[in-house]
Amino acid sequence: MAYTAENWPITAALLQFPGTDAKGTQINDADAASWAEVLTEVKEAGFGNADLTDSWVRPGDLSKERLAEFKQTAENVGIGIPVISAIRRSVIHGTEWADNLAYSHRTIDAAAELGCEVVSFGLHQALTPEQQKQLWFWTVEGHKDPMGDKEVWGKAVSRIRELGKHAADAGVLLSLEMYEDTYLGTADSSVQLVQDIGLANVGLNPDLGNLIRLHRPIEDWREMVAKTVPYSNYWHMKNYIRDEDVARDSYITMPAPMESGLINYREAFKVALAAGYQGIICAEHYGGDGLSVTARNQEYLRRHVLPKKDGYALGQSQVSQGRQQPAAELAGV
Repeated sequence: MAYTAENWPITAALLQFPGTDAKGTQINDADAASWAEVLTEVKEAGFGNADLTDSWVRPGDLSKERLAEFKQTAENVGIGIPVISAIRRSVIHGTEWADNLAYSHRTIDAAAELGCEVVSFGLHQALTPEQQKQLWFWTVEGHKDPMGDKEVWGKAVSRIRELGKHAADAGVLLSLEMYEDTYLGTADSSVQLVQDIGLANVGLNPDLGNLIRLHRPIEDWREMVAKTVPYSNYWHMKNYIRDEDVARDSYITMPAPMESGLINYREAFKVALAAGYQGIICAEHYGGDGLSVTARNQEYLRRHVLPKKDGYALGQSQVSQGRQQPAAELAGV
């Protein structure tokens, strides 16, 4: 049966939680009580599932025993972990690609151990020192993939295909997060990359918020949705208020609740359903009390965006969709 607003799996991004504690201890090395504290906070905000964002805990770097401890901790709290988002570990990094590729393989293994449905990877790299100085890091340019370089493009295709085959063997979907100035930085390039990889379990994470927030001209979000959702299998959702004064070459953005920003998710999700989308959704937000805003975003999705009843018209996706049906108590209802 197709998902509805009542049971569509929505995860909370863990962007608000740092990878080290006040004492400087890596969260990977913290005791299970520290993990439980964060997961409980997420659950109490109204979420039944969390996206295990590796800026908080890096499951690919946990020992088998510690991974089992993490899984048990999540079960004790009563929250699902259906997704891992591994960020800023590009497999085409000029010098660190081999380490990043090995880490990505370990993350897929960890996802299988945790019973995850999806692992989301990207080609974006670490923030530059200049980006780290900004209130909003996207207001200055960061790393750029070499556009038009067929050799580097080929490396991206072959290395992600390697990860995709591993993920398929593990029973996991692999999703590629769209991000500016990478080979996943435009709708056309992102779709081409998925097509060149050519594996049914490898699709897109159309995180269009990463693109509409840029302080420069952007693609029309409606066109990006239409092009990418037929190839999408997971979705980071967030929104930004955007103002443009093209005559003065002025572009201003700031984070906003999903209902208030530039992207009309009511419209976008209708297009996604027509393209066969049945993937997990992740609610995100930068700044302030981000967890409360993501909780508001989940409420908006369930009340206004997602279909209220099954039996709706569903198109045929170009990639595989979710393989799991989360229990009702873990679906955030």
